[in-house]
Order: sequence, then structure tokens, then C-alpha cells
Amino acid sequence: MTDVTQPPGAAATLRRWWQRTSRPAEAAKRVQFDRPLLPWLFLMPQLAVIFVFFYWPSVQAITSSFYLEDPFGFGASFVGLDNYRDALGSAEYRRIAGFTALFTALVTALSLGLGLLFAVKADKVIRGRSTYRTALISVYAVAPPVAGLMGMMLFDQHIGPFVTLAAKFGWTMQVGINYWDTAFAMILVSVWKQVPYNFIFFLSGLQGIPASVREAAVIDCKNGFTRFRTAILPLLAPTAFFLLIINITYALFDTFAVIDVMVKDKPANNPITLVYKVYNDGFRGNDIGGSAAQSVILMVVVLVLTLVQFRWLERRVHYG
Repeated sequence: MTDVTQPPGAAATLRRWWQRTSRPAEAAKRVQFDRPLLPWLFLMPQLAVIFVFFYWPSVQAITSSFYLEDPFGFGASFVGLDNYRDALGSAEYRRIAGFTALFTALVTALSLGLGLLFAVKADKVIRGRSTYRTALISVYAVAPPVAGLMGMMLFDQHIGPFVTLAAKFGWTMQVGINYWDTAFAMILVSVWKQVPYNFIFFLSGLQGIPASVREAAVIDCKNGFTRFRTAILPLLAPTAFFLLIINITYALFDTFAVIDVMVKDKPANNPITLVYKVYNDGFRGNDIGGSAAQSVILMVVVLVLTLVQFRWLERRVHYG
């Protein structure tokens, strides 16, 4: 009889191979690394980006908010909470905060509503479906400054088609001069820029609903709106919740370029949001400490708002 011996370590190797192949489901769920530092090495680039562009600026802003700083960096005086008191006690700051809340609510509601409406209509289109969807999605490729510039052209006092249309109804629109006319233009352009983003996600959510669910909904309810409200909309709740957070963040921060283009060279009585006031006070008014305090207040407001959304709204979202 021939004695066949295995090389050293062969039995252990075969045993590990058998364990991996005999339990493919567990192997697919859990990835094991030979070295404990290897996962951290893969995470280092992302962690470095988060630290450099988020945590470090946040710490710098919080630190600067307690000082009265020279704009050229020649010195700083500790003033404690004076910058926060000046911001919260200012009537102008409260007025801008009120407009920011109104602007955010309108942009978020209109962007979500129109995005959902267009997605529902696009989901029903049979002929020319790709052309219809491409026309709606293409707007998202426009950069925010370009969107603001296009908005100013549409609302121009001499060549703007929207101004001409408003004049036919007796509305003398003066964007850049009249406060509420400028606010209307800012909201309209911001909504127009964000609708394609919501359209993409809502359409993907609608296409992910099984045909059997749609057929069962048709049998149970003949009214189209009631059927959509009771059967389709709850299935879109995870997508809607995600988009709600994204749209609030967009209205608070990402509309900066649109607002900058539309009010930069206009009179000082035009509406602005809190994030634009931080820019004005810090880079134009050279009030580094005051603008830092305003940025910290805005950061806290967004944090509280996000926590409230996850605490109260996510309860009604079903991911199953």
C-alpha cells in the first residue's frame, strides 16, 4: 500500500477551504481581512476628506465665533458669547431667518411635489418615453450659477419673457428692485433646478413597484387618486423621506450660487438666506467672528431639524 502524505499545513488549508465552500451564504455576508489594519487603510481616504473638509472647518468656525478677529489675521480678542448675542438680538438677522424658513419650505414642497407629479406622468408614458425623461432630467446638468444667470435673463426688465407675461396680467415685475418679486424669482429658479433630481428618484421608486401590487390596487380601488394615496405613495415613503432631507439641505445651502447671481449687484433691500448672510458678513463685511457665530447657529439648526425628522417622521416610513 502506498503511503500518501500531505505537506505541512495542507490539512488546515483543506479544512478552511471546505468551511468556506460549504457555507457560501455566510461567506457572502461577511468579509474577513487577514490584517486588522487593512479595513482602516481602505477607509483612510474618505476619513481624510471628512476631517479636512468638515471636522476641521467646523472646529475652526466654533473657535472663531468666540473671538473678535482682525480680517487680515493680525490679532484676535476673546469676546465670549457676544457674537451670538449680536446675531440673535439683531432684527435684521431675525427677518432673514424668517425668510429663510419660508424659502426653504416653499422650495422643498414645490420641488418634491412637481418631481413626484412628473415622475407619475412619465411612468405612464408609452410613446416617446425616453425623450420625455431626458428632457426632464437634462436640467439637472445645469450648474447653479448658470441656472441663476438663466433666471436673470428670464426675469430681465427688458427682454425677460416672464416679465412680459406678468405685465399682461397687470403685474409690474421688478426683479432685483422689489423685495417680493425677487423672492418669487429666486424660489422659481431654485425649484426649477431641483425638480429633475427628485424626478429621477421618484421615477426609480415607481419602477421598482411590482406589477402585481399595481394590479391588486386597481382591483381594490377604482379611483386613481385614492389608489395612488393608499397603495403607491406608502411604497414611496423611503424615497420621499430621503428626498425630504436632501431638499431641505439643498434649499438651505446649495441655493447659494443662485441667490448670489440674482442679488449680487442689486440694491441692498433684496431677500437673502442665512447662508448668504454668513458670506456677506464674513467676506464683504470682514466680520469673521460674527459670521462664524452665524454659521454655528445655522449648523445647530440643521442638526436639530435633521434629528427631528429622523425621530418623528421616520416612524411612519416602512422599508419593507
